Amino acid sequence: MKIEELAQGQSLSGVEPSEVVTVVAIVPLGEGSVQLIYRTPDGSMKERMLGRVDEELIKLATTERPFSFDGDGDAFKLTCEAKRIDLAFLFDPMMAVHSSNVDPLPHQITAVYESLLPRQPLRFVLADDPGAGKTIMAGLYIRELIMRADAHRILIVAPGSLVEQWRDELYEKFGLEFHVYSSLMEQTSPSGNPFDDYARLIVRLDQLSRNEELQEKLCAPGWDLAVFDEAHKLSAHYFGSKLEKTGRFRFAEKLGAHVRHLLLMTATPHNGKEEDFQLFLSLLDSDRFYGKFRDGVHKVDASDLMRRMVKEELVKFDGTPLFPERKAYTVNYELSPIEAALYEAVTEYVQTEMGKADQLEGARKGSVGFALTALQRRLASSPEAIFQSLKRRRERLENRLRDEKLGIKGRQAKAETYPGIPEDDDDLSAEEQEDLEESLIDDATAAKTVVELEAEIVILKGLEDQAKVVVASGQDRKWDELSKILQDHPEMRDASGRQRKIIIFSEHRDTLNYLQARIAGVLGNPDAIVSIHGGTHRDERRRLQALFRSDPDVRVLVATDAAGEGVNLLISAES
Repeated sequence: MKIEELAQGQSLSGVEPSEVVTVVAIVPLGEGSVQLIYRTPDGSMKERMLGRVDEELIKLATTERPFSFDGDGDAFKLTCEAKRIDLAFLFDPMMAVHSSNVDPLPHQITAVYESLLPRQPLRFVLADDPGAGKTIMAGLYIRELIMRADAHRILIVAPGSLVEQWRDELYEKFGLEFHVYSSLMEQTSPSGNPFDDYARLIVRLDQLSRNEELQEKLCAPGWDLAVFDEAHKLSAHYFGSKLEKTGRFRFAEKLGAHVRHLLLMTATPHNGKEEDFQLFLSLLDSDRFYGKFRDGVHKVDASDLMRRMVKEELVKFDGTPLFPERKAYTVNYELSPIEAALYEAVTEYVQTEMGKADQLEGARKGSVGFALTALQRRLASSPEAIFQSLKRRRERLENRLRDEKLGIKGRQAKAETYPGIPEDDDDLSAEEQEDLEESLIDDATAAKTVVELEAEIVILKGLEDQAKVVVASGQDRKWDELSKILQDHPEMRDASGRQRKIIIFSEHRDTLNYLQARIAGVLGNPDAIVSIHGGTHRDERRRLQALFRSDPDVRVLVATDAAGEGVNLLISAES
């Protein structure tokens, strides 16, 4: 307000702090300055000299109500709601349930609010059956900890094929934004340690378990909560009295010492060996489960460290079963004469080569044994799988023989040069196991000389021809039994007579391709079948899963073990 605009009787603000004064008189003092005489709200008379520098402070006061109620109502409501949510955990014991985009089931609520939250600090194994929704339980638990200000730095450790799925589900269902660690973070980190820069991270299990430098950086800042998905991969074993820990297990041990809450999630915590199970539990309590238990000691009671509910125990809110009744039984079959002959011939070859492998030393002995064992398993998988394996092995060994005769070096036994062979194959992902098995079966041999190599190739040619005859004959008793189930089993049809959806797992990709072709012939529609294996890209895998779940015309999914990690294949009743 300009000095020249001042007048007697005006109400001004800015003259006295936090008060409105009334102008009594104005006495000019010179150019741009006046003596202001004014009355304060308590009736006191005061005076003050004002100049040009005071013009920015002096304003003409206006009459206002203390509460005008003319603000933005939507903004006010939003602010109140935000504050209510901020304090809701004090009054709502299940706030995460009510503020997430999920409709949790009874067993998921009891897991979070009865098994996980009361434990401070948490050291626990969540081992409900597959399909129970352990990711939902982890998300609810994380959200509750965040709202209760009990966790800020949170780490998810998952197999590489599941990290994006974790990120997507945590954001879509719980509004939690997590970053997936990548080498780019390392390059762009302002502090030099990306694990310190981000408070919510998802990391790949194998990427960290194989890099001790990254482990040191990961553990340095410390974490409030660490969640291990598919935690059965954190394995350790006793071989006699010798303890062998996988790289994954050692990584979990190291990280466990730098976290306050530790949650392990797996549907298969026990592999049937009590000593391995107790080693697994030592990740939660190393004092209680330290060392190998004494012979004769009874099994441990892990009820205070683990919750496991099988599908038969899972119900909806109305008490009805969540899953249909599970009936597990083995379909027995008898090999045809030519199949039995092939089985015996390949078994004899494997036993002979195993005897030679026992005389080898170092890594080569183990890898040749690994290759022969895998070859034997393929024999039991399907005639097509053993035929393709024998054919590839024969071709690779013939190439090696040709190189040896030409004097080309650098074609040593595969086990001596292959960089991906770990001390324990539990350190490999499902896809890496597929690739390693393919490579070793095709290339690893116990032959030490050219003569021995030639002799093995002759045997392989005979076995390959024998397998080819079996494949060409069409005699495959295992397929015959599966075909009968697909076509004639009453439970394969719904009430309207339409074929139900079915998932078929195969251990080997050759068998997968074989089954896909045979089933297409039975159904008469190749588009009714989709397949997933270890090499299927994540986006393509998700597309095929969605296709199988939602497309009524897609009836069969054929998959290798590599496709089974973290897959959600809940199908609607209409399908």
